[in-house]
Amino acid sequence: MPATPVLSQLPSYEVIKTIAQSLKAVSVVRMLEQEPNRAAEFTLTAAGLQLDYSKHLLDVQARQALLQLAEEAKLPAAIAGLLAGEELNNTEQRPALHTLLRASSGGSLGSKFDEVVAARASMRQWADQLNAGELRGFSGSVITDVVNIGIGGSDLGPRLVTEALRPFHGSVACHYVANVDPADLQNTLLSLQAETTLFILCSKSFRTEETLTNSLVAREWMKQSGATDADLNKHFVAITSNLQAAADFGIPEENCLPLWDWVGGRYSVWSAIGLSCAIAIGWENFELFLAGAAAMDEHFQSAPLAENMPVMMSLLEVWYVNFFGANNHVVLPYDHSLQKLPDFLQQLTMESNGKRVNKSGELLDYHTGPVLWGSAGTMGQHSFHQLLHQGTQQCPADFILPLTTHTGMTEQHRRLVANCIAQSRTMTVGRSIDEAKSSLLERGMDEASAGELAPHLSMPGNRPNSVITMASLAPQTLGALLALYEHRTFCSAVLWGINPFDQWGVELGKEIGVQVLGLMAGESSSGSMDTATERLIGEWLAEQ
Repeated sequence: MPATPVLSQLPSYEVIKTIAQSLKAVSVVRMLEQEPNRAAEFTLTAAGLQLDYSKHLLDVQARQALLQLAEEAKLPAAIAGLLAGEELNNTEQRPALHTLLRASSGGSLGSKFDEVVAARASMRQWADQLNAGELRGFSGSVITDVVNIGIGGSDLGPRLVTEALRPFHGSVACHYVANVDPADLQNTLLSLQAETTLFILCSKSFRTEETLTNSLVAREWMKQSGATDADLNKHFVAITSNLQAAADFGIPEENCLPLWDWVGGRYSVWSAIGLSCAIAIGWENFELFLAGAAAMDEHFQSAPLAENMPVMMSLLEVWYVNFFGANNHVVLPYDHSLQKLPDFLQQLTMESNGKRVNKSGELLDYHTGPVLWGSAGTMGQHSFHQLLHQGTQQCPADFILPLTTHTGMTEQHRRLVANCIAQSRTMTVGRSIDEAKSSLLERGMDEASAGELAPHLSMPGNRPNSVITMASLAPQTLGALLALYEHRTFCSAVLWGINPFDQWGVELGKEIGVQVLGLMAGESSSGSMDTATERLIGEWLAEQ
């Protein structure tokens, strides 16, 4: 395997460190004042989205140095390799072909693309028949509700898309269950009738503990409601590569859709994992969702680095993580329908880039990836925005703003937009102690009291933030937005020299979980665990 570029050893790394140090004391407000065209020159458009990154601690020299760093890390070749289907997932010896799932042609990947086309046809058949009321349960009643059972990428992506595109929903209601906590499934089933419910079981191996546990409970619920074993094919569909395990469960092969090993879970919403989305919004809208992502893929492939939206977002991420010491990043969607976006992006970014060794297995001497968090505006303004404005940690922010609303409530949406713009500006301009004191004096406070209180009202500003806008939240723009963050995550991984397509860090917990279950069931003897773990198991046993 060729040597993996190490970020801290690239020629431009020390140069950028010097530039970053010089910019730490620079005022973004001053740059905006002194550079009349800055807002336009630091804005990119692609696939129905617009990225304004003019309010970052970044000047032309820093941007050029970061672009040079990308060249040194061989980012253009990595982008070409990803889209050509090269074996970039080196620890599992496979490509990462999620972009093929939304492509309109296969090129050199023709045989795999044929499989994708066949899977799409199956998805469309299920979606069309359900929305036409053509599928019936064991009693003869029409299926009206679908429950998607999965976890991780088999839940977060479909759940986000279904919720975000609620204005496009058809007649079938889609629900999601992920947690092995029995309350999750139980609370969902309370409002449903077994005879009109279809379950979609999403597990590549058909052995994922949480998904299989919930699926077995769902099957028992169905049988207790009057379904026979022969009726299960009317109520269960599987997205899996383990046809035998699905058959053993009671799901025939014709009710199984494929999930290939060259698609990671967090990149799988474009595959048959997205069946619940296609059912919820209808096949035509799901195709538009795929097309929006494909448009971002085309931009990612063809745009020069300086004009490439995912590349620039990645360079900003590396800029703050590795040259400013920022250890977290907040995503603030100003659209309630996107409230699950931070959850989705947490898995996408932290499961992908939460690594401590590079692709060659060498320990790294720099951080790879911030902690990502956030919530929908305006709720955060009344909770964690306090830290964003006045806290001691630097936390770069992405504001995401659809400019129109599907609700028809334009006045209320105007206030939402105003809040988003105001929060972005407040992070940038802040408020000096003198400005705070003047404001207090204008309110009638005496000189001494105003002087004492002013430091508590002051805000440093210069808090870096991007604003991503779109005309509306629609299938196309949502597809483009998710693809944008996928590609940003990949580019950052290339710059850090890591593999974003494996997730070995989750495996040990699964292994130990099996061992713990064995102790809880009395199948293993005590003494095999540390004393703290055995004490907790003992506490649980005492309550049974």
